Formats: sequence, C-alpha cells, structure tokens
Amino acid sequence: MFIRVPVRPFREIADATGTWTNHVGIVVDTSGAEPVVAESTFPWAKLTPLTRFVQRSEGGRLALARLATPPTADEQRRMQAAAERRIGTLYDTGFNLRSRRQFCSRYVREVLGDATGIEVGDVETFSTLLARRPGAKLGFWRLWYFGRIPWARETVTPASLLRCGRLTLEFDGIVFDPRRA
Repeated sequence: MFIRVPVRPFREIADATGTWTNHVGIVVDTSGAEPVVAESTFPWAKLTPLTRFVQRSEGGRLALARLATPPTADEQRRMQAAAERRIGTLYDTGFNLRSRRQFCSRYVREVLGDATGIEVGDVETFSTLLARRPGAKLGFWRLWYFGRIPWARETVTPASLLRCGRLTLEFDGIVFDPRRA
C-alpha cells in the first residue's frame, strides 16, 4: 500500500524520485474488523490499522499493488511472521540498505523477499537515483546529511517498488477526502 506523507523528509523523497508516493506499507492481517498494515516509520516499525494508515496520506490518495504471482497461504503466513519479526526495529533516517535499522521500502522489500523469495524494487545508489532526476533539488539532502550526501550508499525507494514489474497495480486513487473529515 502506497501513500504520500505530507511532511519532510518524505516530501523530499517523492521529489527526488519524481513520483507522488513517498511511503509504503504491507497488509499483513485481514482477519479482524479492519485490515492491519505493517510499516517502518519514525521512530520504529509497527502495525497500523488500515484507516489510520490511509488517513495519513496527503489528499487521501492510496495505491494498492499486489504480487503479480499471488502468494500461497503458507507464503502469506510467512509474510505476517516476517513483518512481525521486524516490529520495533528503529527507523533508519539515512535510508541505508545495509543498516541494521529499517525504512519503509526496505521493510516491504525484505518482508516479501523473506516470505516468497521475490525481490521487489530496485537497489540504487543515491548517485544513480539523483542522476535520473538532474533537476532535483539537493539543498534539503545536503542539510539532511550534514553537507555530505552519501552518493555511493545503496537504498530502495517506494517509487522503485511501485514501478516494479513483480507487482501489479490494483488501485490508484482517492479513498479518503480529508476535507470531508
């Protein structure tokens, strides 16, 4: 599930990747009254009711993507277990794929990979990522990284997950209008 969180640094992530989305979570439980989304967010990975997850999205926009090859019941159980093992892991504000901490797109990528063996999203360096967007503003990122953007650092972004060929986009639209809340 892809949303757009309207605060920094998330807005800057969307800007740098040239897409509307800047946050992603994964539905891990549909057995209760409301689906539950597992997500890595500041300060740590947690479980969030679907309504609360969607309400955080700017303009109420949500995209729902599924694995192109539907997971088996066993893989679904492994997804839930993989997500739960990561609950409480601190958020990585450096977006480092090799860190012990987590960030949203890495969290979803690893949960799906551990449960199904399917890797989603592209691993990119900051240099590769920003080369694709030559007009991207770097001022925020220079401040964020205290003047030294780690150009060789590997990361994975919500945008790369959303455009991944191993996922099928099922829905992309407005599900909650915050002006009517």
